[in-house]
Amino acid sequence: MNVDGDGSRPAASEPGSRGRARHAAPDGSARDFETLRIRRVSGSAAGVNSSVTATMPVPGERSGAEQSSGLMKSSALMAAGTLVSRLTGFLRTLVMGAALGVGTLNDTYQVANTLPTMIYVLVGGGALNAVFIPQLVRSMKEDSDGGAAYANRLITLVVTFLGSVTLVCVVAAPEFIRIMSPSMAAHPDQMRVAVAFARYCLPTMFFMGIHVVMGQILNARGRFGAMMWTPVLNNILIIAAFGSFTWVFGTASRSGISASTITPQGIRLLGVGTLLGLAVQALAMVPYLRDSGFRIRLRFDWRGHGLGKALGLAKWTFLFVLVNQAGMVVVTRLATAAGATAEKTGHPGTGITAYNYALLLWQMPQAIITVSVMTAILPRIARAAADGDHTAVRDDISQGLRTSAVAIVPCAFAFLALGVPLIQLLYAGAGEEGARNIGFVLMAFALGLIPYSVQYVVLRGFYAYEDTRTPFFNTLVVALVNAAGSLAAYLLLPARWAVTGMALSYGLAYVIGVGIAWKRLRSRLGGDLDGTRVVRTYARLIGAALPASLAAGLVAARLMTAMHPPAVAALTALAAGATVLIALFVLLARMMRIEEVNAMVHMVRARLGR
Repeated sequence: MNVDGDGSRPAASEPGSRGRARHAAPDGSARDFETLRIRRVSGSAAGVNSSVTATMPVPGERSGAEQSSGLMKSSALMAAGTLVSRLTGFLRTLVMGAALGVGTLNDTYQVANTLPTMIYVLVGGGALNAVFIPQLVRSMKEDSDGGAAYANRLITLVVTFLGSVTLVCVVAAPEFIRIMSPSMAAHPDQMRVAVAFARYCLPTMFFMGIHVVMGQILNARGRFGAMMWTPVLNNILIIAAFGSFTWVFGTASRSGISASTITPQGIRLLGVGTLLGLAVQALAMVPYLRDSGFRIRLRFDWRGHGLGKALGLAKWTFLFVLVNQAGMVVVTRLATAAGATAEKTGHPGTGITAYNYALLLWQMPQAIITVSVMTAILPRIARAAADGDHTAVRDDISQGLRTSAVAIVPCAFAFLALGVPLIQLLYAGAGEEGARNIGFVLMAFALGLIPYSVQYVVLRGFYAYEDTRTPFFNTLVVALVNAAGSLAAYLLLPARWAVTGMALSYGLAYVIGVGIAWKRLRSRLGGDLDGTRVVRTYARLIGAALPASLAAGLVAARLMTAMHPPAVAALTALAAGATVLIALFVLLARMMRIEEVNAMVHMVRARLGR
């Protein structure tokens, strides 16, 4: 089946098209925007991508052209909100690094701030997105009240359940810290600070749930912007809290602050700021709900209204999340232990903070590029799967892989070549040694971005066929390989390099996971996944990125050693290295005539509604 350069397919009236018509966008390409991206992003949640995609009908009786125009605007608004949220979230880590450094003190905050996300996703977040939200959309379509009663029952259930879980978890905070990091629990000062942070951070899981359920009610009613933009408020408030801490106590590099010297007032300032950020993020949804015509009314009449059935459908989702969280606990325990040992020998920035900060930056291309590409393509995949059109599913999966690779491959090589100057520039306030060590962790993650992105695309094929069992087993394999590799890195490498080895094992786990997922999806599609074309595209992109990154790395390394001070050297090396990498990559890509480069440009323009 022919695919145009902009990723569009022929309209339904044309030969070779699918059985369902799609409305033409103003630029003449056929585009769909019925898939909403449900996302909760936590900068401190190492290795967890708790994203679930659901295909939702857009309510209303507008004409096709009006729907297309309105949804294009909504899509652009969502994309912009996601980008701003990611950027402010990254800025948040910079301020945290300046306030607490990148050693064991920041590790205590990272462990405490990871807990609410882990517990929330485990006890209900995955099921809420994967099971209850589709039920919510269905109730809007089928119930006489437009789904208002079902939505209020769902809100009541979330408030009651998460409120109870939160109270229990706050009381049990010391036990959670012992589970997450026995090495931290063995040091009285670190344990005291970690527990104090945890008791401020754990209540945020309650507001996470409120934010998600309110956001999905709005999305189901055609109000898409609030859920993407309100996390920016959370980031701003946390930035303000850590900025105030720095103003009062000074930066970590100057004050030498540690777990033994941080004051209760300092802990309170950071803890209240963290809790207030999530509370404001959730409560900011209320005016949007009222504006949409929805009124919150607590309803406890849960029996006989489908909530129990929905819970029964969440089995595989729960197991999927459980495996992810178990792998995360293993990495956290090993990374905090290695970081504490390395810091004693003068090597900060080698613990869980380094892992989390590098991971957050490393995941940004995936979150912005691959997710955007697949959000535009996924409705077509879902409809083709429903129609039994395996050829169309194959074509769209192939297109998603090749289009996203145009940006993902050079980004991966850029992290490898320029990881150290990039981190030393961004985290200059955390100290030269600590920033350099985080840079090494980012370099270890670097090339794993390619299989990580491929895995995301391939798994969308299984979700299109409503198969959640296969992704679970695939995730199980990835988690086991990652845990085994992390343990090997901890046992075999010096403490200062252990977390770097764990980052390398993360990418290796996805290489193995992709191999398994690819074979299963190819079998599902009749033995053909357009493998020759996909491999050829990736090989040519790597062929262009490899020499470009090598040249960029050599230029950056020379400038880093020749210039002072470190911040100026890092800025100069990054600017020069990035210029060399981009220019050489584009030149080589044009010489190789990689057609997907033009397709990527068209896709970005489509996502921005241009």
